[in-house]
Amino acid sequence: MFSPRAASHRAGAHWLDNLTGRLLEDAHRQGLGLIEFCELFDAVDLWVDPDPNSQLQLIWLLDYLRPHASVTSRLAMLQTDHIIGEQQPAELAAWQLRLAPVRGHHLEVAGAAWAAWGASTPEAWFNLLTRDPGALPQLRSSVVALLEELPSRGSGLGATEMRMLELLSAGHVHPYDLFPGHEKLSPRRTFGYWETGALLDGLAHCPVPAISGFDDGPFDLDMHEDPERHQRYKRSRLALTGLGRAIVAGAGDFSQYNPIHRWWGGTELTTERLWCWDAEGRTLVAP
Repeated sequence: MFSPRAASHRAGAHWLDNLTGRLLEDAHRQGLGLIEFCELFDAVDLWVDPDPNSQLQLIWLLDYLRPHASVTSRLAMLQTDHIIGEQQPAELAAWQLRLAPVRGHHLEVAGAAWAAWGASTPEAWFNLLTRDPGALPQLRSSVVALLEELPSRGSGLGATEMRMLELLSAGHVHPYDLFPGHEKLSPRRTFGYWETGALLDGLAHCPVPAISGFDDGPFDLDMHEDPERHQRYKRSRLALTGLGRAIVAGAGDFSQYNPIHRWWGGTELTTERLWCWDAEGRTLVAP
């Protein structure tokens, strides 16, 4: 995706596909790779949100750029405790002063973290908690947030799924009431819009559901492109099932009644090979 786009492969996904503007016309026309594009400039600035998905993109990008000194020597980075797009222009102008050059220790930490995220077990990612993340100060909280999305020991659900059930138990019955985000009842930002919808589907469309009441679905592009279906989905009045109520009460385990098969980073989670997170002890539990 980051490589130069050869004329014979113009139909493939490319990093420039969703970027527009006059300044990018030449890059589009030439099909420049990310490295070649960055080399056109004297400076390249990275503005990085603190949420886990943005931190994953950061370590992925720094690991990709690491072998290219022609680019890394021009890199500077702004790391912040706040979502950049939610700030006012005057605040952003002041933040410009906080840009710091990217050095070798940034690249080293990012490389180790990206390798850990892609590993076949969560152990290397968990071990990042013992490493000083000083070069990337937001990484530690993201490491914890993603560990919390492993099936919890006891409920079999990750933190976002569990929060959905708790909100439903508290009387918030429409699907989008349960979505996390800015000024929402659940402030967790671990997953984006589509991933959150898929998690909610997973709680309802399984052998022993924890949630009932959807009037449409699944949560996919076809449903979104049909206004009537999307409205039916939004108006759905959801309810906890017996299993859902038991999980909220601390007496039920979703994974005991439903097969698990999904990816967490490079780890393939299955019912037979289920890595869990012990939130109380803040420890990783092997299958």
